[in-house]
Amino acid sequence: MPVGFDDYVTARGRALLRFTYLLTGDHHLAEDVLQEALAKVHGRWSRLRDDEDPNAYVRTAILRQYLSWRRRRSSGETPSELTLDAPGGPDYAEAVAQRDALWHALSGLPRQQRAAVVLRFYEDLDDDEISRLLHCSVATVRSHISRGLARLRAELHPVGGEVR
Repeated sequence: MPVGFDDYVTARGRALLRFTYLLTGDHHLAEDVLQEALAKVHGRWSRLRDDEDPNAYVRTAILRQYLSWRRRRSSGETPSELTLDAPGGPDYAEAVAQRDALWHALSGLPRQQRAAVVLRFYEDLDDDEISRLLHCSVATVRSHISRGLARLRAELHPVGGEVR
């Protein structure tokens, strides 16, 4: 492998954490999932062939860790961040409300649908690559994305046309 593990994590660590956060929706859980996935990858790093893409290998490890049943929460409670409004600054309430609505809708998707939507629209991967990462057929990937988007649209734009 031309790039060492430490150099790879130093260069790509922030992007990997963002990707994991988009999957989990929780900063602390994202850090845990990423840490466990990288620990597993570290032990296998020297076995990667020169022609293998380390990004795909690491993304697969993160996805497997995220999708594992051990990671399921036993509680629906999630901590929220306390943010203080800066006096005299612009009002970001609408943007925050829209972002919150999107996060809420995204967190309501089943894990496979959420993973497929994030891989398509955040990682900009095609159906073939997503199917390899999720270990399913291309048709299943398209179904996950289609159903996930339909559910997001229904949640964010209910029939009355009012955006939540």
